[in-house]
Amino acid sequence: MSQSARLGWVLALNLSLIGGLVVAGLAARSLGVLAAAADSAADASAIALGLLAIHFRDNRGKVNAPTYVAGVNASLLLIVAIIIVAEAIQRLTTTGTTVAGLPTLIASAVAMIVMLISAAILGRGAATEDLHMRSVLLDTLADALAAAGVAITGTIIAITGRFYWLDSVVAIIIGAAIAAGAARLLSHVVAALRHHTPLDIDTDD
Repeated sequence: MSQSARLGWVLALNLSLIGGLVVAGLAARSLGVLAAAADSAADASAIALGLLAIHFRDNRGKVNAPTYVAGVNASLLLIVAIIIVAEAIQRLTTTGTTVAGLPTLIASAVAMIVMLISAAILGRGAATEDLHMRSVLLDTLADALAAAGVAITGTIIAITGRFYWLDSVVAIIIGAAIAAGAARLLSHVVAALRHHTPLDIDTDD
């Protein structure tokens, strides 16, 4: 299967997951699940950017299109990450917000399974392919690990009916990771625009 086809399948899985995680996160009042949704959105943006780069790489007139898309996506993701972290910190400093453990566990477990399926679609060979494919594979595996962390948190809350603060801690960790990735991408975008060069994404088939 070509890179474009594999990326297309993984993008579809990420997009199908985002809506469900948002609904589940709001219903369970879980910032951890909402952060996982934002993490999936970050991955979807990165994959879409790679597909754009593949599509436009031979069209010199639109060679900077992925750069502009990357800038918009990174900015939006940075804003979302800041909101998640700020809300999590507010929850940690106040009392009264409860989290439904079982829905949190179920939603994050589904997310973890979807991420592992995505990693399988990318294939073991993605680790030795170009930079973009390696980064997508690593991000997907990291998302699976993050979802596992949220699932563990949901399990603890479901069993004990306490320790709601764990959900906020997990959300801060995931939000910080999203913010770091978005900031790094923005720095690449700024450098590319400053030097009038395409965003450096290796997309060789």
